[in-house]
Amino acid sequence: MLNADDRDDPEAEADLDEDFPLGDGDAQLSAVVNCPYCAEPVELVLDPGSGESQDYVEDCEVCCRPWQVTVTYASDGSASVDVVSLDD
Repeated sequence: MLNADDRDDPEAEADLDEDFPLGDGDAQLSAVVNCPYCAEPVELVLDPGSGESQDYVEDCEVCCRPWQVTVTYASDGSASVDVVSLDD
């Protein structure tokens, strides 16, 4: 964390940039996937604040069957989203 004395210290600022690299500010916030059960397209709301790699279970809005959702963010903010069926 920068304190008042570090604001003019380029070395302290470089340490902060290394700990918290800046992106371009554009992260993908939604994705359309097809349900692995009913094949209907469903829009998912993505949360880039939850991390670069995410795994969670979500139910289909159409048929209510559960999916395993995997979201992976690239350094440019684009997301790769995969859904697979959870067999009972």
